[in-house]
Amino acid sequence: MFQFYKNTRTNDFVKIRILFLLFLYCFGFSLFAQNIPLPKLTQRVTDQTGTLGSGEKSALEQKLKNFESAKGSQVVIVIIPTTGDETIEQYSIRLAEDWKIGRDGVDDGVIMLFAMQDRKMRIEVGYGLEGALTDALSKRIITNVIIPDFRSGHFYRGIDHGLDIVLSAINGEALPPVVTRTSTSSSNRNGKNPLGAFVFPLMVVVFIGAGIARSVLGKKYGKGKVTGVLAGIIFLLSWIFISLAAAIFITAIVSIFISVPSGGGGRRGGGGGFFMGGGYGGGFSGGGGFGGGFSGGGGGFGGGGASGGW
Repeated sequence: MFQFYKNTRTNDFVKIRILFLLFLYCFGFSLFAQNIPLPKLTQRVTDQTGTLGSGEKSALEQKLKNFESAKGSQVVIVIIPTTGDETIEQYSIRLAEDWKIGRDGVDDGVIMLFAMQDRKMRIEVGYGLEGALTDALSKRIITNVIIPDFRSGHFYRGIDHGLDIVLSAINGEALPPVVTRTSTSSSNRNGKNPLGAFVFPLMVVVFIGAGIARSVLGKKYGKGKVTGVLAGIIFLLSWIFISLAAAIFITAIVSIFISVPSGGGGRRGGGGGFFMGGGYGGGFSGGGGFGGGFSGGGGGFGGGGASGGW
């Protein structure tokens, strides 16, 4: 009986040691398995591998810039060496949550991600485009369009052809129109000074009032009265000027921050027609410089899209 109890305690002790070693291994692995830092968002085409030539990168950048100006949707291309210990799906959604591509409330952003060393790619689709750029269509774009060119070493051609179909699908979706932000306020849009309508009539009142006061009160008393009246009118004019300037400033600020209408576009379950209909025909012009100060618009992502490898 004692021997059985001793053997039982020994077995339990061995199991505890094994579990403890497994815990230490998992804990140590989690400490050393760190995620690869995300690239900074500075432009629509990010290439950390030198896969694209300068002319190819410029052409893609200009195409995406023109499309965003016409449609409002933001599409970016990201080429990285590897996603590290993460799957391409994990890396892509982390990138989407950090960059927030697409308009706030419309969620019309798309990320085309390529991990060259891993030979993996993914099309990450924002909430607002999941009806137009479905998971099935995204998978067909990757499998039937991009991968064949990648396997033959034509990386730019594969990205460009795949991008054309992505833009074509987005272009067929009913989305809120693009809102152009202007630096001038609506009250001064025609080149007129809104204060001019008030200043001139008030100056006329000042001179007429001064003449009446001098004629009624005489020079002796009129001078002091006129001075008081002028001081009061000047104070009134200053108050009106400050109030109008503040109103114009507040109106301009509000119009800037509330310029994009909320609400997403319509949903469609299909999308195959875009794939069969050829490339996007938006009349883009190639070349051109990169636009500075590019940033995401606050769009949201929920994991829609597809992945593949070559």
